[in-house]
Amino acid sequence: MLKEGDKAPDFTLIADTGEKISLKNFRGKKIILYFYPKDNTSGCTAEACDFRDNIKVFEKKNAVIIGISKDSIESHKKFKSKYKLPFLLLSDENIEVLKKYNVWKEKSLYGKKYMGIERTTFIINEEGIIEKIFSKVKVKGHIEEF
Repeated sequence: MLKEGDKAPDFTLIADTGEKISLKNFRGKKIILYFYPKDNTSGCTAEACDFRDNIKVFEKKNAVIIGISKDSIESHKKFKSKYKLPFLLLSDENIEVLKKYNVWKEKSLYGKKYMGIERTTFIINEEGIIEKIFSKVKVKGHIEEF
């Protein structure tokens, strides 16, 4: 179970650009690492667009935004293009990073249990330490928490 003050687990995943991206590549920058359930769904689209619309605020703080879901690279490319998202979307189809960050959880919908991504945002400082964890994120108002 990760907690604030822990070193953020490193990983390497494929981005929507096709390149391999490692967390360690961003040392020296603050990272807003957000895990979201699915491309092109209402909550996930609203969350991504909130980050997009506030990108300048994050850039002024020397921060990069990185989104991760289980969706494929192709899905990410379409999602990013459709909403003109100015940040990387990484694909974790094997759910390895989702498990490392403890966001792959049992969920319930209409009484039916299933495994899925619990919407979570990690703020990781310039040295790779987790500064803040927002669990069970509610999209509305989340952007104001930064």
